[in-house]
Amino acid sequence: MMASFFDQFASPSFLGIPLIAVAIALPWVLFPTPPSRWINNRLITVQTWFINRFTNQLMMPLNVGGHKWALLFASLMVFLITINMLGLLPYTFTPTTQLSLNMGFAVPLWLATVIIGMRNQPTVALGHLLPEGTPIPLIPVLIIIETISLFIRPLALGVRLTANLTAGHLLIQLIATAVFVLLPMMPTVAILTAAVLFLLTLLEVAVAMIQAYVFVLLLSLYLQENV
Repeated sequence: MMASFFDQFASPSFLGIPLIAVAIALPWVLFPTPPSRWINNRLITVQTWFINRFTNQLMMPLNVGGHKWALLFASLMVFLITINMLGLLPYTFTPTTQLSLNMGFAVPLWLATVIIGMRNQPTVALGHLLPEGTPIPLIPVLIIIETISLFIRPLALGVRLTANLTAGHLLIQLIATAVFVLLPMMPTVAILTAAVLFLLTLLEVAVAMIQAYVFVLLLSLYLQENV
């Protein structure tokens, strides 16, 4: 019984062909394309307003050199939100519950920020490994600690997104199973449990959006240190 709870995180396949590529490509089909006329519909207007506000807030602390990443960050934000929200629908697969996918997003983008810092301002980039005013005996230890913390960043990005979504999906499935089990025996308790399940689903909707925002926000902070 417990093993079946984790079946939802297995990559679906059809005739032995993994369908995770379809799950990743499907959100792009749902995005509305802006028309050429001046007057847009409400959906495109809300989408444009959301992306503009998000981009302005994200790019405000960065200098002009970091503004080149605006399109990438906005696209990644919308993509992660869409995947996370679609994963809350019944009988769907959430690709962002796979650590391999999240690490595939985190490692190259984090590595790009590090390479940019080492190329543009190597002294400042290496200066982050040693805080100012460090006592001489602690210099080797702090350099090792800061280097380890630097390389842990992409792992923390991927694990944070995976763990939050996985925990939410497991909790929803556990409570939903409890509702079906309790309904014939204790209808009142089942109804109360269903109310908790509804509130938890609303919380998971917020978590799906917040985790996508946190993922991109941390990448922008890493970029801010290197531009």
